[in-house]
Amino acid sequence: MKVLYLDCFAGISGNMLLGALIQAGLPELELRAAWKKLPLSNYEIDIHSVNKCGIQAIYVDVKPGEGHHHRHLPDIFRIIDDSTLSVQVKQQSKRVFTILAEAEAKVHGTTSDHVHFHEVGAVDSIIDIVGIVFALDYLGIGHIYASKVQVGSGFVRCSHGLMPVPAPATAELLKSIPTYQGDIKKELTTPTGAAILAAYGRSYGEKPAGFITDTLGYGAGTHELDIPNVLRLHLGHVHQEKSDVQSEDLWMVETNIDDSTPQVLAYAMERLFEMGVNDAWLTPIVMKKNRAAVMLSVLTPYKLKQKVCDFIFTETSSIGLRFYPVQRTMAERKMIRVALSGGSSVAVKVSSYQGQVTQVMPEYEDCQIIARQSKIPLKWIQQQASENAWKFVHNNVEVKD
Repeated sequence: MKVLYLDCFAGISGNMLLGALIQAGLPELELRAAWKKLPLSNYEIDIHSVNKCGIQAIYVDVKPGEGHHHRHLPDIFRIIDDSTLSVQVKQQSKRVFTILAEAEAKVHGTTSDHVHFHEVGAVDSIIDIVGIVFALDYLGIGHIYASKVQVGSGFVRCSHGLMPVPAPATAELLKSIPTYQGDIKKELTTPTGAAILAAYGRSYGEKPAGFITDTLGYGAGTHELDIPNVLRLHLGHVHQEKSDVQSEDLWMVETNIDDSTPQVLAYAMERLFEMGVNDAWLTPIVMKKNRAAVMLSVLTPYKLKQKVCDFIFTETSSIGLRFYPVQRTMAERKMIRVALSGGSSVAVKVSSYQGQVTQVMPEYEDCQIIARQSKIPLKWIQQQASENAWKFVHNNVEVKD
């Protein structure tokens, strides 16, 4: 599985991360094609190479036209939903914006739907966030690791006036991430950059054990500083010596609910996944007095545990929770593409446990698109994809990404 390590010695912003991803191998033409799928106009994007204190980096400059809009979260969701981007990119983009909106709402004393986005609602932030989410999906990035993050110091002028660095929303997004201010009197980490870390970050500090860098990329920031104003990106993988089994420590949060409607529970499940939990599910149970009910179970990393608890109390009828630490062991999962008759191809997830391939699963979205276009039954497409994937696995002992 491909992973990123971000070296944030000069902070992180949306355009810095985009530039680093491009230099590390993201095709610019593919990125521009993704942006064109958004129902947005009246902007230009300039992508070029710059030199920052001796380091050649890619600078991404989004130039909104005159009369660009400030938007609320539902407006941004409509833009994303009305695009022709993949379902995965839409969902993840909305998740990042939700995280950002919740931080803004908390510091300004309102709700996420009523946050009046200014800089964040402008076209450049939509382009940055959707572009980054597309890039991570396109490159097959499974996890993001990062160093301690420099945020800068001093004050920054924004739509609310002069604000201390980091700005309040940025500070809220970074509250579980190690940061430092340093001596540079600039805003080095922006709300967009902080939201990406909050949404995708797995751990912070040194590179994870076994991390091997395959490609480096540098993305340039706007400021001219005494240090290179760049984000250094390591695109690589984590080498495992003996086993491809992944283990991690998580938390289980559970509650029994007997007086919520199906609509409320469906909404809660959707929001939990947008929040970034590892998994969530509903189990039918029978409570005291033989009342039919459901048990809501949420598997989450520790950094989200309190947020999950707060959400369940706020959005469901639960009046009590239980939680406990659990360990999860997972088979290694890799994506391959296999050819089908007729010239099409589908993505297939290949799972391995202790060096042995145990499962192949064609991606439903790919299969259903081909089934619709070819008028061939979906189950036939899935069966052919599975058979061809097993043939590939048997002929390639080491399955590559």
